[in-house]
Amino acid sequence: MTDAPDISPLDQARILSEALPHMQQYDEETIVIKYGGHAMGAEETARQFARDIVLLEQTAINPVVVHGGGPQIATMLKRLGIQSEFAAGLRITDAATIEIVEMVLAGSINKQLVGYINEAGGKAVGLCGKDGNMVRAVKANRTMVDPGSHIEKVIDLGFVGEPEKVDLTLLNQLIGYELIPVLAPLATSATGQTFNVNADTFAGAIAGALKAKRLLLLTDVPGVLDKSKKLIPQLSVKDARNLIADGTISGGMIPKVETCIYALEQGVEGVVIIDGKMQHAVLLELFTNQGTGTLIHK
Repeated sequence: MTDAPDISPLDQARILSEALPHMQQYDEETIVIKYGGHAMGAEETARQFARDIVLLEQTAINPVVVHGGGPQIATMLKRLGIQSEFAAGLRITDAATIEIVEMVLAGSINKQLVGYINEAGGKAVGLCGKDGNMVRAVKANRTMVDPGSHIEKVIDLGFVGEPEKVDLTLLNQLIGYELIPVLAPLATSATGQTFNVNADTFAGAIAGALKAKRLLLLTDVPGVLDKSKKLIPQLSVKDARNLIADGTISGGMIPKVETCIYALEQGVEGVVIIDGKMQHAVLLELFTNQGTGTLIHK
């Protein structure tokens, strides 16, 4: 990484001044940021992300961080000799796997990110959806068409869940009190079973329940691309559905966009899909005229 060019004190002051209207737009608003497993990258990238989150809190924004951890889970499972299978883009999570998933997500990744935010001067609180019964989930199932028989069959994903209900009691005790919630995407069923929840889906449910001003999905792609692979800066929900129907939005981008649509329908004002590997991606999106990624709105 090359060093940034020297900026004069006057230019620094001008940059801060130009950010003022953007800061005012988000004053006292809640922003949910989903920090993806691949976007986490190297330690220095995570530390930089943590500093940016602390900066948001210092400018009277209420950030809520939801993190993933797919690559880290895969590394730990491989180390322990546990085979992973996927279906319909989701990890099939058996009893042995859910223990590792919980250990990695709610343990090592969550506390590492909390540590980075606290080191940067913030006051992060590491939680998962099980804490305070925050997120209740139901078992997720997917259907796939068997390539040989062409018969549609139900895939049992094991301990994979989908959010059914979000209880804001605990989050409301933290948001607005200089505390930064950092949430691992685990939830519990009505009978107390732990479920692994897709981090995008989890973030969408949290943002919808909070009626957040923005949901930022930091991922490993620049945003939604058109058929010629150029970034689409803005999309309405109607546009997004049309692009899914004509195949422009495909593969793993479909569930991300569907999460965006769900969050908007729940009351989130705007959702942005951003390349989380870009330096200061969150600040570029929120505090500059240019922005970054793809904004999806009603």
